[in-house]
Amino acid sequence: MNEPTIRQDSDDESHKERVNRELAELLQGLRVAVTGVQVLFAFLLTVPFAAGFPKVDLVGRWLFFISLMAAAFASVCFIAPAAQHRLLFRTGLKERMLREANALGVAGAVFLAVAMTSAVALVTEVVINSWQAALFGAAVVLACGWLWFVQPLLSLYRQRNGERPR
Repeated sequence: MNEPTIRQDSDDESHKERVNRELAELLQGLRVAVTGVQVLFAFLLTVPFAAGFPKVDLVGRWLFFISLMAAAFASVCFIAPAAQHRLLFRTGLKERMLREANALGVAGAVFLAVAMTSAVALVTEVVINSWQAALFGAAVVLACGWLWFVQPLLSLYRQRNGERPR
C-alpha cells in the first residue's frame, strides 16, 4: 500500500506540525497584545469616576467614548481566538481557527490603534490644547499604521516580487 506523503516544508516540518506551531505563535502574540489593551481598557473604565472628568469638554468626551469602545472591541478580538480554541478543541478545525484568529488579530490591532490614538488625543486635549491633540493623535496613528501594517505589507510585497531582504 502506498502511504500518503506528508507535505514537508523546507525545515522538515509536517503540515500538522506547522499548523500547531503557527497557532501557538499566534496565540502567544495575541497574549502580548491583550495585556496592553487590557491595561488601557481598565484605565479607561476608571476615567469617568475621576474628580476632573466633569470638566472634560464635548470633544474630550467623544475622544474618551471612541477610545473606550475601540479598547473594548480590541479586547473582544484579541480574546476571541483563545475562547474559540477552547470551544473547538479536538474538532479538526485548527487550520480554519488559525486563519480566523489571524483575521481577528488584525482587526484587534486596528481597534487598538484607534483606542491608543483617541486616548492620546484625549489626554493631550485636556492637558495642552485641541490642535495639539490632533497633532499627537496623528503621530500615534501614523506610527501604528506604519509599524503594524504598512511596513509588514511592504516586506510581503517585496518578498513576493523576489526582492532580497534589506
